[in-house]
Amino acid sequence: MSLRALWIIFYEKGENATVRFSRRFSTVEHRAKIMAGSTYVAVPEDRIFLQLLLTELGLSSPEKPYVADRDDCLYRPRSPAVELRLSGTATLWPVLAISQGPLLLACLPLVDIPSEPRPPLANLLSVSQGLTFLAGLQTFVLGSGGKLDREGLDSRVAMLPPLLLQVCPLGTPLDTIPLAGTPTAPTAPTSSVTQKQPAWKSGLYRGRASVNVAVVETVRSMQYGNQSRQDTWDVYGTVTCKCEVEGVLPNVTVTLTLPPNGSPLQDILVHPCVTSLDSNILTASSVDDADGSAFSGPYKFPFSPPLEPFRLCSYTSQVPVPPILGSYQLKEEENNLRVSVSLKLHESVKNSFEYCEAHLPFFNRNQMGVADVKVSSGQLDVSKEKNLLIWALGQKFPRSREVTLDGKITFSGSSHGPSDPLCTGLTAYIKLYLKVPDTTLSGCCVDQHLVQVYSSAKPRIFTSRELQSKEYYIWNSTGSAPVSTGQMVI
Repeated sequence: MSLRALWIIFYEKGENATVRFSRRFSTVEHRAKIMAGSTYVAVPEDRIFLQLLLTELGLSSPEKPYVADRDDCLYRPRSPAVELRLSGTATLWPVLAISQGPLLLACLPLVDIPSEPRPPLANLLSVSQGLTFLAGLQTFVLGSGGKLDREGLDSRVAMLPPLLLQVCPLGTPLDTIPLAGTPTAPTAPTSSVTQKQPAWKSGLYRGRASVNVAVVETVRSMQYGNQSRQDTWDVYGTVTCKCEVEGVLPNVTVTLTLPPNGSPLQDILVHPCVTSLDSNILTASSVDDADGSAFSGPYKFPFSPPLEPFRLCSYTSQVPVPPILGSYQLKEEENNLRVSVSLKLHESVKNSFEYCEAHLPFFNRNQMGVADVKVSSGQLDVSKEKNLLIWALGQKFPRSREVTLDGKITFSGSSHGPSDPLCTGLTAYIKLYLKVPDTTLSGCCVDQHLVQVYSSAKPRIFTSRELQSKEYYIWNSTGSAPVSTGQMVI
């Protein structure tokens, strides 16, 4: 639910009503304009809105108790959502309003379904959420005593702009609205120059400073074990940050480094909060032919972080080899299927896994009968119902960095196993699942000593990196596997 506009009105009998506070949310109004199309009705000026609302609520012109547009028997009011009639046939609906004494609060929620014919209010979640927001706002303005005084109203209204950035960023109220009770004064920056809090930052952090930076690289591969088909693989990485640093616009710089033999980072995309970049970082592209002069860092990213965790940047890297090279062969032998697998961990990859598994599914066959299969390392789990072998390689390859699986399988079950239109005959694959902590294929890392935070308090710095797999396939070299042409799409 989002709000197009919000008003706080002060009204006492014998005095002119005044709009003490109003806020329009341009991003929500833009969405309303797109959704409504030709039936869009703009939010009027405060002066016009105030007159229309007071008329609709019967608070204006007490000498005229009857107003045709409001009191005619053909008009059916649907409190608490009122309809304000503008010029011609244009109407503003649903305007939500609640009052207590001289205080009148109103808002215009965004309705994301057609407003004609008028839907039942019970079907509009934005109405109930809007009323809840107004009730919380009313509690905040009235204070803990529940009574209104002019001085208290002025002080609390003055606190609303920074408070709304926290509880209603960009016009969308948060699930938990800390409006009730006595408010605490908004935190001011410690510098002598007052900084304006940007609209995209919903609040200010208070507490012990810390910065957490994590690099995650993902490798994908299609290996065929056939000279007529070229193996393909690609690597892409993401750098995510969570910065808990005090200040309106704190400055943080994260630097990515590569070892002397590391693979340069390419196709780098950065978060909008990054304030400046070396042009060499943005121009590095995997489309260009490698000429040995690619920029290899260091990659510096100065930024002013949002409160929530975010992706600082993403990149690709052209590594020379995949982490695990595999060979997979299937052969039909009478009523058996001969299976032979060899996996070799490349010497450049750290031999310490969080997990490493090889899944061997068999499609378009009867259910698995006898599986006489041996492995040189790890444990083998046979799921006959799913026609699946799960080879858990554990946390380390043996010293030779090579493991094998060999055996025979019969499919003598009475019922059919799972099917796949792609994997017919001897067309089959192994899918690898792996995660290696504290390593990346490109060599990219974040040195915690190169994370700079310009803050009065010394922050705690946490850095991590890991390698994981996704869509890592090794196809049977004697079958007809699908061929991936060119670089795999990210």
